[in-house]
Amino acid sequence: MTSLVLGIDLGTSGVRIAVLDQGHSIQHSDSIPYKLGLHRPDDWTRACSTLIAGIPAEQRSNIRALAVDGTSGTLLACDLEGRVQGEALLYSEVYQGFEQQLHQLLPEGGPASSSSGSLARALQLTKLYGPTTLLRHQADWINGWFLGDWSWGEEGNNLRLGWNLERECWPALLTQAPWKKRLPVIRASGDQLGQISKRRAKELGLPSDVQIIAGTTDANAAVLATDPGDDDGVTVLGTTLVMKRFTTVPISGPGITSHRVGGRWLCGGSSNAGAGVLRQFFSDELLTELSRQINPDTNSGLAFRPLPRPGERFPVDDPSLMPILEPRPVSDALFLQGLLEGLADIEAQGWHTLTALGAKPPKRLISIGGGARNPQWRRIRERRLGVPVITSQQQPAAGVARLALAWLDASRPSTQQG
Repeated sequence: MTSLVLGIDLGTSGVRIAVLDQGHSIQHSDSIPYKLGLHRPDDWTRACSTLIAGIPAEQRSNIRALAVDGTSGTLLACDLEGRVQGEALLYSEVYQGFEQQLHQLLPEGGPASSSSGSLARALQLTKLYGPTTLLRHQADWINGWFLGDWSWGEEGNNLRLGWNLERECWPALLTQAPWKKRLPVIRASGDQLGQISKRRAKELGLPSDVQIIAGTTDANAAVLATDPGDDDGVTVLGTTLVMKRFTTVPISGPGITSHRVGGRWLCGGSSNAGAGVLRQFFSDELLTELSRQINPDTNSGLAFRPLPRPGERFPVDDPSLMPILEPRPVSDALFLQGLLEGLADIEAQGWHTLTALGAKPPKRLISIGGGARNPQWRRIRERRLGVPVITSQQQPAAGVARLALAWLDASRPSTQQG
């Protein structure tokens, strides 16, 4: 059997994996929901262990590299041995009261200067657990779990903690004590971090020479999975709503992150709104049934802002922005239509914001995530966005696996014809 790679997608609601061969074909995929929730790191490792155990033995024995993506901004405190101190603080949580400290640490502003950024969560964690703890994002901590070494951090996962991608450094005050000991050593997406620890390889039934490759964020992995063209934008319709596209230069603004993935700039933002708010009101089965009752070529007349709770990251960065979910009509189908229209309006505002800051307007949108399977939502979005919308069935786990595959391809010794 050919050499294989493993992609692991740590999402908001559970973990997904994809095993790819060198032709980019998916040989195996599976998923499992969290039992206790995204805030529990032991749930991440349980899910990873269960899913890896489910890979057919012959495939498992041929895995040569793996890469992990995680929810950007979900942060935890741990010690040098990776032992977690308390629960993880979620990417969507806002921590106010640190505005003065954030300004002192980041006088130039940037993605990490917001109350919704990872640095605010870092200040909360050090307040809870003391100044000697390590601060690691979800994907970085899982990489440490595989390696038995929690030194490393992937660049894209640490932008909202303060990492400056263009200068490739931490802000000056974060290079001084006590911050210097708390923060990870940053490696680029796609870089080799090291070899899986012997203990973890034996425990998981993986080869002892599997290489751990720095992955990316869950949203970036979803974009990579769609393989977009230059005129395409990508919207991830998951628990949250994410809008991203490749640009020739990085762009900046409130709530916007610019990542470098595969040597290209990938820019965009993530709203707190998304399919997660729909599940506050409807089960998946009821969502499907009610969606069939919607005529997506008419307007509901409702004007909702379907945030799951107060606070927004993008297209506006406002920790006090309130949801608007009333008045609720008697008809559940009409209520759902209003929610879907509200989400489409947030998406349209997001693309307008990106365009105003220098991104080319997309001529086509590729949708990925659970919400992309809803044809009524797709039509509502087409009408409100004014561009064609297509659906991609590719999985984020396959997207992050591409980074492991790129490393594997580059590490192969070249052969010369004699």
